[in-house]
Amino acid sequence: MSVPSILWFKRDLRLADHPALACAAAAGPVVPLYIAEPEGWAQPDASGRQWAFVAEGLAELRADLAVLGQPLIVRRGEAVAVLSAIARATGAARIVSHEETGLPCSWARDRRVAAWARDAGLDWLELPQSGVVRRLRSRDGWAARRDGFVAAAQAAPPVALAPVDLEPGAIPPAAALGLAADRCAGRQGGGRARGLAALERFLDRGAAGYRRGMSSPLTASETCSRLSPHLAWGTLSVREVAQAAQARAEGAAGPAKAGLAAFAARLAWRDHFTQKLEDAPWMAERCLHPMTEALRPRQPDALRLAAWSAGETGLPFVDACLRALAATGWINFRMRAMLISVASYHLWLDWRATGPVLARMFTDYDPGIHWPQVQMQSGTTGINLPRIYNPVKQGQDQDPDGRFTRRWCPELAAVPDRYLQTPWTWPEAGRLLGRRYPEPLVDPAAAARAARDAVWGLRARPGFAEAAAEIVRQHASRADPARRFVNDRAPRPRRAPTRAPKRDAGQMEFDL
Repeated sequence: MSVPSILWFKRDLRLADHPALACAAAAGPVVPLYIAEPEGWAQPDASGRQWAFVAEGLAELRADLAVLGQPLIVRRGEAVAVLSAIARATGAARIVSHEETGLPCSWARDRRVAAWARDAGLDWLELPQSGVVRRLRSRDGWAARRDGFVAAAQAAPPVALAPVDLEPGAIPPAAALGLAADRCAGRQGGGRARGLAALERFLDRGAAGYRRGMSSPLTASETCSRLSPHLAWGTLSVREVAQAAQARAEGAAGPAKAGLAAFAARLAWRDHFTQKLEDAPWMAERCLHPMTEALRPRQPDALRLAAWSAGETGLPFVDACLRALAATGWINFRMRAMLISVASYHLWLDWRATGPVLARMFTDYDPGIHWPQVQMQSGTTGINLPRIYNPVKQGQDQDPDGRFTRRWCPELAAVPDRYLQTPWTWPEAGRLLGRRYPEPLVDPAAAARAARDAVWGLRARPGFAEAAAEIVRQHASRADPARRFVNDRAPRPRRAPTRAPKRDAGQMEFDL
């Protein structure tokens, strides 16, 4: 009889296009295992809404595996202890899993598992599940390798699994993992069935309006695919989504074809940014460009941080976006970029304080997307042109009639349209500000000028461009015009612009 393999599920809660599962099943009996790790869920980027999404995915995965003959086994505990107990109980001699691009906590966990497996005489085989390449030596040729992975045939699931004599175990509630109550009434539901439904909805109806509607929170929830949580937690694979979009694009025309092409590019950019974290997992802890460590106070202003986190900055469109995100677990990418930009530039808060706040709010939190983006929007990569969003103009452009702002900031219902995004200029502001709605924390124009002077002053210092050139060599995209960000480059010393550019061609509008 063949020796069993433990199939360790992580951020890959599906059967379809699951290379690790296919590999394990081809070798013999499979022990499908998910470990709910209290240490991981105690990290400052984790939240109850994320676990709720995961738990729904686990329940569906368990049912799908049961149809094959062996339901998912769930255990709560430290990874080495759980894997050791399961190996002893089943006689497993091998662990198979997908590679996981994560933060120092998960990297340290994986090192402990690897050391234990060596000492215990178990093989641990890790397989890629996306275009991200482990131990990548150079970005040269990376795009072709990534595209080759995405174009390859999907891994077929097994037709049956032999039963294992183990109690499946309960899927723990959030409280059992130490997670606080997290009310998120508008959260997307988890599980593969919901992911497939979202994919079909986007292909059928959303793609045609994708490029036009992705920027405004009024339209993005309908025109964007809303696949980001399913990709983040692996109820769908990047490959199956990319291939479905490609197949639909072959018969499409006009806005739908253009939308599908833009969507495919964003899927590639998703891997591009995740590769950055794979190559530098410390990106959630240290600035990519070392000279930017001194840009902002490491200890953030506590009052500003609390007000921003609660959507009480006194900047209406910013507050509306933060409140919407808190209630739904999702906001479109342009608004995500604006929230970090305002926090980092106008409020001058360190990204290591604000990044975890947003991470906890995002149901679709994915470290490989989140931390490179947080650094890029905060101006600490050294290779991306600083973009300081104007929160007043964003509100006027993206919410021209104020519907979104008034929905999430009902205190402003009586403010006329012309004053809605600048209520401090309203002649009757005295009966509102400081009473039912806060005074603005900063003068947005003055704060932007001060931030711009500080950032460009730092970039002009000796040694900045040389350090940025090395970052470009290690992390920047290459010449493929479909993948390259034109502002992924070492800066040349120059004076700060007097105002933000009308269009930053290198600014990624990553939105799924």
